[in-house]
Amino acid sequence: MLDVRLLRENIEEVEGRLATRGSVLSLDKFKSLDESRRTLLRGVEGLRERRNYISSEIAIKKKKGEDVSTLIAESKALGSRIKELGESVSEKEELLNGIVLTIPNLPHASVPKGAGSGGNIEVRQWGDIREFDFPPREHYEISDMLGIVDFGRAAKLSGARFALYRGAGALLERALINLMLDIHTREHDYLEILPPFIVNRKAMTGTGQLPKFEDDLFKIEGWDHYLVPTAEVPLTNIHSNEILKEEALPILYTAYTPCFRKEAGSYGKDVKGLIRQHQFNKVELVKFAKPEDSYNEHEKLTADAEKVLQVLGLPYRVVSLCTGDLGFAAAKTYDLEVWLPGQGAYREISSCSNFEDFQARRAGIRYRPKGGGKPSFVHTLNGSGLAVGRTVVAILENFQEDDGSVSLPECLWSYMGGLKRIDKG
Repeated sequence: MLDVRLLRENIEEVEGRLATRGSVLSLDKFKSLDESRRTLLRGVEGLRERRNYISSEIAIKKKKGEDVSTLIAESKALGSRIKELGESVSEKEELLNGIVLTIPNLPHASVPKGAGSGGNIEVRQWGDIREFDFPPREHYEISDMLGIVDFGRAAKLSGARFALYRGAGALLERALINLMLDIHTREHDYLEILPPFIVNRKAMTGTGQLPKFEDDLFKIEGWDHYLVPTAEVPLTNIHSNEILKEEALPILYTAYTPCFRKEAGSYGKDVKGLIRQHQFNKVELVKFAKPEDSYNEHEKLTADAEKVLQVLGLPYRVVSLCTGDLGFAAAKTYDLEVWLPGQGAYREISSCSNFEDFQARRAGIRYRPKGGGKPSFVHTLNGSGLAVGRTVVAILENFQEDDGSVSLPECLWSYMGGLKRIDKG
């Protein structure tokens, strides 16, 4: 969430920066409620001053043996009124907090301004796009020819937007998870975590999934818990309501989890294949950093995700998202888009974001400076390192052969039990 003081003291600046997102969110209700709250607080303070004065008068009159019954009655009445106003203040604060939780993060100054994906800026490209001497197929055609992903039987089990991996397909998914975790733990110094796949409402609120994205989450009936939409949620909330030591920063975590999303609003999009599923696997990267270091750590995190694509030999590009295309909680985001020859297009395979202190304020994650002093909020960052199903898509399409077989990148051979090529049958 945003700093409430920033909203109170610089509301016009906040509205201007939010407008670059294309946000139509009005802060008038916030201003009205906040002024009402402050008026009530001033009233409470005045009543407390009066009650304190009466208390001292009661003490003086008692020493003199004078009647204090009228003052005692007034003090009790003041106490009741203070309690009543205090409850009103709490109600206003709860309403204000509810509003603040719906306000998106402010874009960083370096984020390009734009109304949507058309305003995104390509930062760099890596790898050579292969020229095929046959029409390249899309991944679902290849997987069907090879018998390694069964969408029909998955639909029988669970409905649309689910996949059932078979044989070499299941092995490839598992191999990619292990490869990604090994790269991030052995080369990039992330600590591997295996978190719960079910989290509570507080954790979802801490990272910004709630209340805004309730409709896209799988809630467990009869229990105020949710299936994780991404490992970002449990990893970030590991340190909720904690004060970290400055010398411990940056903290780097990586985790594999299945991810569960309703994909609300995406009906009709990517209906075939593995691109948009209700359940998919992902390896996530999360960092906790000092504010002055977070944008340098953002570049490093993005490079860490890129390394997986480079090791696999998959051509990709890095895109800086414009203000109108930023996610709700992000201050700045780089998307990694892998080339898919079957589609003849780049498709997102990772989003690497700096949230600054937006999530840390919601989750209560701070750090104490080395020399002591008042704790400050950390900056949190995260990125996919990578989305596993989409990596399978990229491998099938980029390394397909005319006969329908797929040659595997050398880095996967040992993870695939020596298998170098996926053939029919």
